Amino acid sequence: MIQRIQTVFLFLLIVAMVSMLFLPLWSKTDAVTGETVVLSAWNLKSTILSEAGEPTAPGTLPQHGTFAIGILAIAAALVAAYEIFQYKSRLTQMKLGLLNTLVVAALIGTTLYYALYVGTDMVQAADNGSYHAGFYMPLLALLLNALSNRFIKRDEDLVRSVDRLR
Repeated sequence: MIQRIQTVFLFLLIVAMVSMLFLPLWSKTDAVTGETVVLSAWNLKSTILSEAGEPTAPGTLPQHGTFAIGILAIAAALVAAYEIFQYKSRLTQMKLGLLNTLVVAALIGTTLYYALYVGTDMVQAADNGSYHAGFYMPLLALLLNALSNRFIKRDEDLVRSVDRLR
């Protein structure tokens, strides 16, 4: 049935992945030049900031495409949406939940790679940059996926225990 609690968790996972597509993930500012590198789900670009912190001009650093982050976020959302409608086969739902765990783990790894290696090399500053709300969405998705898998397993165990009583 579609009104189970795991459906709510999977829907929230979809919301988290879609919101990740539009939120900034990470940024780092060079104190000397005022150039800021911002990582989003689609690109890693630099801008020149004023003293007030407003973007004034495009940066001098080349822009990098980070389409892998966006594609993995969309894939995780699509797997979760498909998993919602597989409520008649809980075993299929559990397999899709495992697949989604792998996709979200790859998403976290890709995001960390672009933030810690590619972005850090673009701007030389003392700190590691600041992580924004979009960076934490895959972690939230991983938690929501684990909760949905737990409740799917609970439903499967309940059905198997009832079958033993017959």
